[in-house]
Amino acid sequence: MARNAIALQGDTLDLICWRELGTTAGKVVERAYELNVGLAEVGTVLPEGTQVTLPDPPSAAAGTLETVNLWD
Repeated sequence: MARNAIALQGDTLDLICWRELGTTAGKVVERAYELNVGLAEVGTVLPEGTQVTLPDPPSAAAGTLETVNLWD
């Protein structure tokens, strides 16, 4: 379920995604731009008080990568 956030002074969309969702992985920022048509025209730093609709955070399984240790 998408949720809303309000930009603070000096906020960028990726900073809001990091603060509210805890991540910018999984194309969260790109999906947020899709939900907020016209937000890109506002500029990189959002005006204070701008309301932003955020997507659902990516599932935990999507961010899990298998790692290999070359030296035991």
